[in-house]
Amino acid sequence: MSFVVYDIALLLLFLLLIGIFLYRGKKNIQKDGILLLYKTKWGINLIHRIGKEHEKLLNVLSYVSIIVGYFLMGGVLYLFGKIVYIYTALPQVVQAIKIPPILPLFPYLPQAFKLSFLPPFYFTYWVIIIAIIAIPHEFFHGIFAARDKIKIKKTGFGFFPFFLPVFLAAFVEPDEKQMEKKSKFSQMAVLSAGTFANVLTGILFFVIMALFFMAAFTPSGVIFDDYAYAVGSVGAITLINNISIANPTYENLTSLVNLTGDNTVSIGNNNYIGINFISGNKEYVKLYNNTPAANAQLERVIIAINNEKITNTDKLTEELNKYSPGETITITVPYENKTLYDRQITLGENPTDSSKPWLGIVFVDQSGSGLSGKIVSAVSFFKQPNVYYEPLLGDFSLFIYNLLWWIVLISLSVALVNMLPMGIFDGGKFFYLTIWSLTKNEKFARRSFDFMTKFLLLLVLLIMVFWVINVF
Repeated sequence: MSFVVYDIALLLLFLLLIGIFLYRGKKNIQKDGILLLYKTKWGINLIHRIGKEHEKLLNVLSYVSIIVGYFLMGGVLYLFGKIVYIYTALPQVVQAIKIPPILPLFPYLPQAFKLSFLPPFYFTYWVIIIAIIAIPHEFFHGIFAARDKIKIKKTGFGFFPFFLPVFLAAFVEPDEKQMEKKSKFSQMAVLSAGTFANVLTGILFFVIMALFFMAAFTPSGVIFDDYAYAVGSVGAITLINNISIANPTYENLTSLVNLTGDNTVSIGNNNYIGINFISGNKEYVKLYNNTPAANAQLERVIIAINNEKITNTDKLTEELNKYSPGETITITVPYENKTLYDRQITLGENPTDSSKPWLGIVFVDQSGSGLSGKIVSAVSFFKQPNVYYEPLLGDFSLFIYNLLWWIVLISLSVALVNMLPMGIFDGGKFFYLTIWSLTKNEKFARRSFDFMTKFLLLLVLLIMVFWVINVF
C-alpha cells in the first residue's frame, strides 16, 4: 500500500484527536487576530528553573544570539533582494518556476506543483517538523526572558480556526510590561533567542542527517549535470526554430523559445539542437551540441554500461574508453518509479580526438563557483560529487533522509525569515531597538521601523504583481 494512504489516515486521526482535545479545553482558547490560541502553563516552572540555574551561560550566549541575529538579518535581506531581482528582471525563470514567490509550505506542496528539485513533503513530516522547530524556538525565548527575571505568563500553541483545527506553532508569553523595562540589549537577546534556537536545531539535525546518509546509502551510479554545450552570444544568433532573426535581443529571443520542447538554433554555419538561458545573464546563452546524449534525452543518472556498474566519474570514463565511435552501448538508467531500464546509445566522435568515443555529457565543478558553490560543497561533504546513491533500506532510508533534510532546511529558513525587519517578525522589534540604540532617538527608530515594514511589504506586492504578469 502506498505511504500516501497511511499519511492521509494519520492526517484524519490527527485532526480528530486535536479537535477532541480543543473541545475539552475550550475554556483555555482565546482569539488573537485570525488565530486561536490555546493557553496553558505547561513548562513554565522548567523555563524559570533553567533561566535561573544557567544564568552565567545564558549571559554569554546572549552575545552570541544577538550576533547571530544580525547575520541572519543581513542574510535574509540579501536573499530577499535576490528574489526581487529574479521576479522583476528574469521572466524566463519565473515562467519556468511558475509557483508564486510567497507560498507557505504545506503538506504535498512539492508534489502538487511538481517541484522535482524538492523531495516529497508529507503531512507526517509537517507535524514532526512544526514540533521540532516551534518548541525549541519558543523555549529559548522563555529561558532568555527568565534569565532577566521576566515573568512567563502563559505557554501554549496556536491554530487556524477555519474548516479544520490545524496546529501551527507553539508560543511562550512573557510579561510585556516587565520586558519593556529591561535594557535594549536584554530585549534584543530575548527577541533573537528563538532564531538562535532554530540555527542550533538546524546544525544538530544536519549532523544527524550526514551520519544517517553515510550509514544508509551506498554509491550506485553517476549523475551528470548537463549535455555538452557551447556558450554563444545572443546578438550572434541568426536562426531559431526556423525563424530568421535580425539584431536579436534577449527579450525577443525569449518569446521565440519553446520552454517545454526542442529548439533548433543557428549561429552562422554552426547549428545546435537546444538552447538554455543563463541565470542573470542577458548577453550569452547555452547552446546544446548535436550529441548522442542530447539527441536521446538521456536521463541524468547512469547506473551501468553494458552491465558494468558505474560508481564514480573515473569508472564512467574508463568504461566509455573501451569502445569506439559508432559503437552502440547499453546504458542502464533509473526510471521515475525507481525501476531500472536500458537505453541503446550510439557513441559519437570526440571533437578533440576523433578516435575516441563521445557521449556528450558534462560535469560541472560547483566547489569553486563563488560563495554559493563553496557553501554547497561544504554542506555536501558526506557525498562524493556527481555520484548517485542507492538507499540500503529502500524507501525507509529515503523517508528518514528526506525528513531530516526538511528539518534542516525549514529550521534555517524560519531563522532567516523571522529576522526580517518587519512588524510581524521578531526581526522587526530587533531592528527598532538597534536603530534606537545607534541614534538614541526613539522617534526616529519608530519611523525607521514603520518605513522598513511598509517598504518590504511593497516589495512583496511588487514581486507578486510581476509573478502574475509573467505567469499569466
